[in-house]
Amino acid sequence: MGELIVLRHGETEWSRDRRHTGRTDVPLTAAGEAQARALAPALAGLRPVKVVSSPAERARRTAELAGLAVDETDPDLWEWDYGGYEGITSEEIRASRPGWYLWDDGVIPGDADHPGESAGQVGKRADNVLTRVRPLLAEGDVVLVAHGHVLRVLTARWLGLDPTDGRLFALGTGTVSTLGHEHDRPVITTWNVPPRSG
Repeated sequence: MGELIVLRHGETEWSRDRRHTGRTDVPLTAAGEAQARALAPALAGLRPVKVVSSPAERARRTAELAGLAVDETDPDLWEWDYGGYEGITSEEIRASRPGWYLWDDGVIPGDADHPGESAGQVGKRADNVLTRVRPLLAEGDVVLVAHGHVLRVLTARWLGLDPTDGRLFALGTGTVSTLGHEHDRPVITTWNVPPRSG
């Protein structure tokens, strides 16, 4: 049985500044490109049966710089749609909503391009991805390249947890994690591993 290799894209200007980046397609910074390139040695021996990316440029570019050829893009791997909170920081949100926490309080509707999503809706998209990739694991490893919050929700769903339990899995930019099995039960085998320096 193969493993699910999960890559979070490299740094963008918005992720660096801690701005909620859902559907806005912000490119990698130079540091983000360096993070992606630094993943290549850890992935060099990998022969995945499929590489699936979010449609966002930042995810596809991360895969490319890490030495992976994307087989398909999957719109279910887009980041959480932050609605009216797109492009702003948690601190800015808390100025008008003290104590706000994404996992508990959700988002407000935005414009037509950013209607917003609940954790449950993100969880449903994650379930769709897992339904499609699980059969492929019988043939070998599958790589998913996407975003912080959607991958945290996907990990919770892999483990059979509620989508809001994604809050338990902090995930940095330009990191690799692996989801596998132990005694035929889904587990996390590695988590939030940054590229090796030097």
